[in-house]
Amino acid sequence: QVQLVESGGGLVQPGGSLRLSCAASGNIFRTNAMGWYRQAPGKQRELVAAIGRGGSTNYADSVKGRFTAFKDNTKNTVYLQMNSLKPEDTAVYYCNVNVRDGSSRRDNDYWGQGTQVTVSS
Repeated sequence: QVQLVESGGGLVQPGGSLRLSCAASGNIFRTNAMGWYRQAPGKQRELVAAIGRGGSTNYADSVKGRFTAFKDNTKNTVYLQMNSLKPEDTAVYYCNVNVRDGSSRRDNDYWGQGTQVTVSS
């Protein structure tokens, strides 16, 4: 079994910064793709940023140039650095990690518990 633990959310003023982290633990052979999604009240969950196994990244148009996703494979951790935050970035942020199981060698998707990010003055 694999667990994902997120941290780093909170309240920040417009223009401020936050860094989210998501650490995977458990019976892990390796992590594959890793990413961040968000869901604002009354809206569907949307992809914010994704990192492929080789490190390639892609971002939602709304966050390009402001958010940076990166990972530390030695810690099975993915990060989301969020700069120049706007009120419209307010949402619950979820990490998603595809993991190759250490025993079965099967790939499975896991979700973090979600962390609230609120951008407000």
